Amino acid sequence: MATVADTQLFVYKGKNRKGEKIEGELRADNLSLAKGQLRKQGIISTSVKKKPKPLFSRRKKITPADIALFTRQLATMMKAGVPLVQSFDIVADGVENETMKELIFQIRDDVAAGGGFANALRKSPRNFDDLFCSLVDSGETAGALETMLDRVATYKEKTEQLKAKIKKAMTYPVAVMVVAIIVTAILLIKVVPVFAETFSSFGADLPAFTLFVLGLSEALQNSWMAILVIIAIAIYAFKEARFRSPKFAYAVDKYTLKVPIVGGIVYNAVVARFARTLATTFSAGVPIVDALESVAGAAGNALYHDAILQVRDDVTTGIQLQQAIKSSGMFPILLQQMAAIGEESGALDEMLEKAATHYEELVDNSVDNLTSLLEPMIMAVLGVLVGGLLIAMYLPIFQLGNVV
Repeated sequence: MATVADTQLFVYKGKNRKGEKIEGELRADNLSLAKGQLRKQGIISTSVKKKPKPLFSRRKKITPADIALFTRQLATMMKAGVPLVQSFDIVADGVENETMKELIFQIRDDVAAGGGFANALRKSPRNFDDLFCSLVDSGETAGALETMLDRVATYKEKTEQLKAKIKKAMTYPVAVMVVAIIVTAILLIKVVPVFAETFSSFGADLPAFTLFVLGLSEALQNSWMAILVIIAIAIYAFKEARFRSPKFAYAVDKYTLKVPIVGGIVYNAVVARFARTLATTFSAGVPIVDALESVAGAAGNALYHDAILQVRDDVTTGIQLQQAIKSSGMFPILLQQMAAIGEESGALDEMLEKAATHYEELVDNSVDNLTSLLEPMIMAVLGVLVGGLLIAMYLPIFQLGNVV
C-alpha cells in the first residue's frame, strides 16, 4: 500500500451528477488513478492537475497540542464505535496542519497494513515518545484501546495545560521587556545622537551620567549588528549545551529551582507532572518499575529525572513507593502521604491523580500571583530605562540654565 509520502495531491474541476460545477483536491498515486477516483464519485472532470507547491513555503511543525487534539479526537471516534482505520480518515479531514495530516495518513497506512497502532507510532519518535507508545501498546494488548486512548488524551491535555500556564506567566513579562529593550535601543541609536550634537557646542563639561549614556549610544551605533549576532549565538549555544551536556542541563535545572517565585512554580509543575504521569501509567496496568522509568523520561527536569530513577531502583529492591519517594528528599510531604494512602487502599492511581490536580492548581494560582506581582515591577523597569535616558539628556540643559 502506498503511503502518503508516495501519493500526490491533485486539484480538479468538473461537474457532479446534478450538473453543478464543483472543484476540490484529492490524493492519488498518479493522474490516471485520480481521474478514476473522480469517475467513481460520479464527477465528470474538466481539469485535473497536480497541485503546484508554493515557491516560498515552510512546513508547519507538529506541536504537542496537535498530538493532544489528535489523541482526543481519535479516542472520541473509537468510543463512538468507529473502526480505527476509518477514524484516522475522519480525524485527518478536520486537521488544517498539512504536516500533521500527512502523519495521520502515514499511521493509517501502517495500521491498515497490519503493523499495529503502537508500532506505527514508534516510527515517529519526535511526535510520540516512549511513554505514549507504551500506553497505546498496553491498550492494544489488553483489548481496551479506546479506554487507553481516552486516558492518554486526558494526560496529554493536562500536560499541555500545565505548560500553557507556565508560558502564560513568562510570555507577558518577556514581551514587555523585549519591547522595552527595543525602545531603549532606538532612543540610543536615533535620539541620543541628536542631543550629542547639541552638547558639542556647549563648551562645558558634561555630567558623568550623560557621558555614560553618550558612550553607550556611540558603542551601540558602531556595534549593534555584532551585538545582535553575539546574542543570537549565545542563545543557540545555551540551547545546544543544555541539550548535549547532561552536566550543564543539571546545573541549569538546579539553579532554576532556586530562583525566587519562578522556582516554586517549576517545582510544583514537576511534582504535578510526576504524579499525573505515574497515575496514568499505573492505571494502564504498566508495572510500577517500568512506569517509574517512563515517568523519569517525562520529568522535564534533570534533577528529578535522576531522583525518579533512584526511586525506581529503591522500589526494585522491595522498598514501598512511599518510602522510596521519601528517601529521595525531592518530593513534598503531601505527595508522600497520598502515595502511602494509595498503596494501603489499593487505589494508588486515584490518589496520585488527586495529588496531580492539587499541584496543578498550585501552579495556576502561582502563575496568577506572579503576573500580578510582575506588572508593577515591569512598569518600574520601564520607568528607569526610559526616564534615565531622558534625565541623562536633559541634565546638561538644566545645569546650563543654573549657570546662566
